[in-house]
Amino acid sequence: MSQDDTAPGPQRFPLPLSEQERMVEAILFASAEPMSGREIAARLPAGSDVAEALRALRDRYEGRGVQLARLGDAWAFRTAADLGFLMQESVIESRRLSRAATETLAIIAYHQPVTRAEIEEIRGVAVSRGTLDQLIELDWVRIGRRRQTPGRPVTFVVTETFLDHFGLESARDLPGLAELRAAGLLEARPAGEGMPPGLFRAEDGEDEDGEDSGATAEDLFEDD
Repeated sequence: MSQDDTAPGPQRFPLPLSEQERMVEAILFASAEPMSGREIAARLPAGSDVAEALRALRDRYEGRGVQLARLGDAWAFRTAADLGFLMQESVIESRRLSRAATETLAIIAYHQPVTRAEIEEIRGVAVSRGTLDQLIELDWVRIGRRRQTPGRPVTFVVTETFLDHFGLESARDLPGLAELRAAGLLEARPAGEGMPPGLFRAEDGEDEDGEDSGATAEDLFEDD
């Protein structure tokens, strides 16, 4: 029997879960960006149970000042939501998305994957290419798979950066109509098919013909 036959291999004798948990903790702590389970597994010894290690690590940080958050298919350490006020800068510049950008972003979040034509059908107006380009540049929206329909149009979906910004694990955690009404975000305004009625305020962002004006980096936001 050769030495290779008797040597314990990582598949037959995986590391204890506590050690795998420590490794996952070190990897995520050092990463500047959220990491998927597959990316984490690529750095661990063969035979490691990444999913179980992540569950154990998340439980261990429950109730702590720093918590392990799931962002779509990725994981990252984040400050506990109730302690976010400690991280605020002394001077905060608050800027809101324009009506056109807000509506487009909301449609993508609630209807993804969605094509540009579908966005326009729901909004009832043409969507400026600049609006979509700027949402992509913000890394809140990305291009998804092409539809297997004539012309094979591309679809749009929200990103993990969008989920991270709003503290969501997935798009399924977006607020429902009852929550939006309770927050005072629903107002009386005719809506396109598939959109919650009165979801958006009547703000500037469209021209007299009902189309988005050409959006620029400055046009995407409104000053308070």
